[in-house]
Amino acid sequence: MTDSPQIPEQWQSLLISEIADVVAGGTPKASNPANFAKPGTQIAWLTPADLSKYSEKYISHGARDLSKAGYEGSSAKLMPAGTLLFSSRAPIGYVAVAANEISTNQGFKNFVLPAEIYPSYAYYFLRSIRDVAESMGTGTTFKEISGANAKKLPFVLPPLAEQKVIAGKLDTLLAQVENTKARLERIPQILKRFRQSVLAAAVSGRLTEGFSASDHDYHYHVDLEIAKDKKLAKIESPNTDEVEFAKELFESPDWGRWKLYALEQLVDSTKGIPYGIVQTGEAQEEGIPTIRCGDVKPLYVETGSLKKVLPAIEEKYRRTRLNGGEVVLAIRGTVGNAAAISEELAAHPLNISREVAMIPVRKNISSQFVALLLQSPGGYRALAEKTKGVAQRGINLADVKRLVTPLPTLSEQTEIVRGVEQLFAHADRIEQQVNNALARVKNLTQSILAKAFLGELTEQWRNDNPELISGENSAEALLERIKAERAAIAKPKRLKSKA
Repeated sequence: MTDSPQIPEQWQSLLISEIADVVAGGTPKASNPANFAKPGTQIAWLTPADLSKYSEKYISHGARDLSKAGYEGSSAKLMPAGTLLFSSRAPIGYVAVAANEISTNQGFKNFVLPAEIYPSYAYYFLRSIRDVAESMGTGTTFKEISGANAKKLPFVLPPLAEQKVIAGKLDTLLAQVENTKARLERIPQILKRFRQSVLAAAVSGRLTEGFSASDHDYHYHVDLEIAKDKKLAKIESPNTDEVEFAKELFESPDWGRWKLYALEQLVDSTKGIPYGIVQTGEAQEEGIPTIRCGDVKPLYVETGSLKKVLPAIEEKYRRTRLNGGEVVLAIRGTVGNAAAISEELAAHPLNISREVAMIPVRKNISSQFVALLLQSPGGYRALAEKTKGVAQRGINLADVKRLVTPLPTLSEQTEIVRGVEQLFAHADRIEQQVNNALARVKNLTQSILAKAFLGELTEQWRNDNPELISGENSAEALLERIKAERAAIAKPKRLKSKA
């Protein structure tokens, strides 16, 4: 018996082997398919993998059964209903109650309980000591709790009536916790859809509906620059099909305020739309950081693990050095993710890899707006339509250059960017609050379990029901009966029929 002064004085603190038989499992030869059967057809059998995403308290079978031959040819043992099935490796601590007779593989240490232990109570108790069990595991490749150590796991024993009350309270409280957790976990997806709706509204003109442009001559200047640019002289206006497709993608903005251009018409033609460094060599501890496709996230660049290349290699790709004001677009792998490069980010030498295209938009066009446009549902779909490949998905620069781009005046672009940033900041605040709440909820389960097995959930119940926790109903009397019964009953030998 162990000492545990924190539990109520009416409870007993002991080792689990004092009230339960500890039984391991077994596995027949996996190379023989005749050893196994479809689930629910022959002898129920579990592996730890069957509990990896299992959230119910009771379990009746795993992904496959054992055939009679498989059972007879292994060390698996059939456990009675109500047995606590406890994974002892890969990982330690999954637990469920046998809903019927069931066997397990050797990755379990199963606890066969006497009738005086309420299985639901024992289930919750084992969940509460998972960290204790993990600390008792040994091994190098993976931790495992041995049969000897499994017998040393602690157990606290209240009177039987109180066991049932505790299990009932935990059923109710933890169901409420899981329901709250499920609701919180849905919110990020709702916020994701909200952000997509904001982008769709932004690039369709709905976000700035009724906007009064103050620079009506803006398009005249853009058109004039394009006309004067000899490198763009051969670019034709987008054809009718492309125009109609663009209007569909971007939900037909107010074409009185907005005009359509090919994306290439909106960039600095001395740079075009190139991709970056083809041969980056081995990653360097010191060197010039380069943005790869995986670094380009929706509307931002993840700078925590940028690959660095030798300055001598980067020097050959001066054309794609970033100065701030450009848009970077993933054209391989995560095709379609786009982000504007701020002057702050480009304050130190920075380049891109061949998986990323640089879009150096003209000075009188907002790079942030172009990034919003490309990242919007319409822009993403337009790029997806041109993406090719199976093992390595990608989009050709020629298709990027011809992307039909709706463009409002500069003042409206600025207003759109401001509105999107404001709405996204609001969504970010909500998401942070949700993440904080989720962290608290995830800790709440263990907190409730800890209170339950310190007797805090049933303190008033004990005060109201002294007759159910004393005398013949006490935990001390219950433990003596269990010990007497275990001593009187010889352990049954497993009988296997002859093949």
